[in-house]
Amino acid sequence: MATDYYKVLGVDRKATPDAIKAAYRKLARKFHPDLNPNDEAAKRRFQEINEANEVLSDPENRKKYDKYGEHWKHADQIEAAEKERRAQGAHSGGASAGQGFGGFGGATTLSEEEMQDLFGSMFGGGSGQRTVKFRGPDYQAESHLELVDAARTHKQTISVNGKQLRFTVPAGVENGQTIRIAGRGGPGANGGPNGDLYITFVVKDHPRFKRTGADLHTNLDIDLSTAVLGGEVILDTLDGRVKMKVAPLTQNGTRAKLKGKGFPVYRKEGTFGDLYVTYNVKLPASLTAEQRALFEQLANTEPRP
Repeated sequence: MATDYYKVLGVDRKATPDAIKAAYRKLARKFHPDLNPNDEAAKRRFQEINEANEVLSDPENRKKYDKYGEHWKHADQIEAAEKERRAQGAHSGGASAGQGFGGFGGATTLSEEEMQDLFGSMFGGGSGQRTVKFRGPDYQAESHLELVDAARTHKQTISVNGKQLRFTVPAGVENGQTIRIAGRGGPGANGGPNGDLYITFVVKDHPRFKRTGADLHTNLDIDLSTAVLGGEVILDTLDGRVKMKVAPLTQNGTRAKLKGKGFPVYRKEGTFGDLYVTYNVKLPASLTAEQRALFEQLANTEPRP
């Protein structure tokens, strides 16, 4: 029995592209081999999920699948065969072939014998004796990264259809970005080329840094005396600690920029965004008697309205 890709992803046949994408991501995370080591059933389920997504996430593939079911990869050949059959039927006064080919719930216009002959000719057998090369299917995978990992070029290993693949993660990849690795998808048929592998990056939020493109944003607490008198503070960045000078009378919410201390720009080696630091002036939680006296003295020197 043919696999129903809609049932594999648990979506309705009228599901929107966003619904299909959400269903795929949820299931891919649940059955990912990295989260289910030594679980053959989860591995097979993960392969089914990737296969279903490869078909349903592509509008053209989905259209062919809805019409031809398990034979969607051979839609062009099927349509050519149906066209030829209709032409022959018209010349002989036979019935028209307009019912479709065998998508789920549809009737086939070709007999079983004709179907076998059609696919036999495609794959080197049958009366046609011609061989057609077919490109292999594309695979989809996800790579989960911490923000600090996305900031450096490094190697990573992921599991794709039960096989381990080591690839290079370029510095500066963004959350949701997809890269293509040619020829690492499914095998082709009859000597046809392999499909490609598409890897989508999922970059986790950082507890201290917010990323907007190649720029980073963070907050830094400074005490009241530093805000009033100025001074130096230490800031932890993604690539180490830096000293920052705080100007006297710095107001709460003041923003400073550290040029070139942001995120690396994707595919532009040596180019970085900026780091924006917002100062949060901290009031003391308690005062000594001497400190309170000093603040009272300061208050008495302030101009009255």
